[in-house]
Parts: sequence; structure tokens; C-alpha cells
Amino acid sequence: MNSVTLPGLTVLILAAGFSSRLGRPKALARVRGVSLLRRTVMLAARLAPARIQVVLPERAARYRLEARGFPVNFVANQRRAEGLSSSVRAGIARSRSSSALLLLPVDLATLQPRELDRLTSRWQASRRRVIARRIVGRDEGQQGGVPLILPRRLYARALQVTGDIGLRELVATLPAEQRVLVELPSAASDVDTADGLRTARRSPRARLNP
Repeated sequence: MNSVTLPGLTVLILAAGFSSRLGRPKALARVRGVSLLRRTVMLAARLAPARIQVVLPERAARYRLEARGFPVNFVANQRRAEGLSSSVRAGIARSRSSSALLLLPVDLATLQPRELDRLTSRWQASRRRVIARRIVGRDEGQQGGVPLILPRRLYARALQVTGDIGLRELVATLPAEQRVLVELPSAASDVDTADGLRTARRSPRARLNP
């Protein structure tokens, strides 16, 4: 049963990366018997009637199988060598009519539904602002990172970002009153390396709790 109703929102699952540090596609890596891609789709499906777009590599038949049984649209990223921003651009191109985009990386193996609900609840209360996970940098203070919700008014600017950190820079340049930073402790660990994958597999947070 879905706990949140979010018309106008599109969830953009970012699954087209090369996973070079892990050495194999992280979207297909399994934690507690479920691939990271399927786990992320299961999280997104709770946000009905939000649409779900999965950005993946070309000719990624195995990825598509992992989303079976869910109402998912697939977007093949032909320019994924250009970094994460290329997946964001591909998703925006297919979602221009949406009120906002929830950018959800595929490698957040311990992200919990209640924290995703916290993010979307803040968006419901302030739909013109960027709602982003709070990141505390060593030298740069507080920053906004993914998961984040990008309102439609910023799509044009997001289409101009480049590389892997361009979107974070966009959020950082916004006036404070145009962004809301939210604590999401379960989103703090991503699966980038073999050690990270082993840690995720041991974590009780890898289970999708209510």
C-alpha cells in the first residue's frame, strides 16, 4: 500500500553509470537477494501516481528484466560517457510536462522509504524550491545532493550542467530561500566499490522497512 500520493512528480532513477570503481554494473549488484535497480524501483513505486523513468545504458536487456512487474518507462542514455549530468538531461527531455523530477541514484542500497517520504513531504509543502539531501562538506559547509527534487522552473538550467557534479553546483548557486536541505541518514552510503557493496550486504538497513 502506498503511503504517499504525488501527482505531477516523475521519479528519475539514474542507472546508466559505468560503475568503473565497482568493476561491474552496480544496478545489477544484489543485496539481500534483490538487485539495486529493482530495490530502487520498489522504492519509487510507493510514490504513486508519480511516473517512473529509468535511465539506463543502451542494449541493457538485463536492466529491463529487473524492473518487470512495475509501470516503468526506460530512457537509453547514448551519451553516458559525459557523466551523471547526461542522464539528468536525458530524463528531463522525456519529462518536460512533469511538475518536478525526483532524481534517485540506483546505488543507495540502504535508503529507507520513510526518508524518501520526508523528502517528498517537504516538496509538497514548497513546490517551487529544490528539495535536496543535506551534505556536510569539509571545507564548503552544507551542500545539497541527491536524492533531490528539481522543480520544472529549473529544467532549462539543469539541461546546461555537465560532468558528474554539475547539478550539485547548480543547487549550490541558488539563493538559500530557493532550496531546502533535508537530513536523510540512510542515503549517506552509496555502493561505489566492492567494500561498499559488502558493507551494504551486511547492513540491516538494506531491508525495505515500512
